[in-house]
Amino acid sequence: QVQLVESGGGSVQTGGSLRLSCAGSGDSASARCMAWFRQAPGKEREGVATRDWYGGATYADSVKGRFTISKDDANNTLYLQMNSLKPDDSAMYFCAARLERFCSDGYSPTRYPYWGQGTQVIVSS
Repeated sequence: QVQLVESGGGSVQTGGSLRLSCAGSGDSASARCMAWFRQAPGKEREGVATRDWYGGATYADSVKGRFTISKDDANNTLYLQMNSLKPDDSAMYFCAARLERFCSDGYSPTRYPYWGQGTQVIVSS
């Protein structure tokens, strides 16, 4: 089992920055492909960024160039640096993990068995 706990959410103005953290515990060796998802009220959960076992990253078009996913392996912590935030970025953000080393079909929530509880991000105009 893998336990994931997100933190770092908050309220910022348009153009601001936040850094989300996702602390992993338990059988962290099973968290090889990791990802960030977000879900706004009334909308489906959407993939934001993925990071595979080898450090390869992908980003949704909507956040490319503004968000950066990274991982501190020593501390089993996944990060999402979010810059130039927009009101459309407002959502509950979740980190997710799965056993595979590569994140094929990485933006499909059903591919991830492990989820955190989420952290809220609000961007005001």
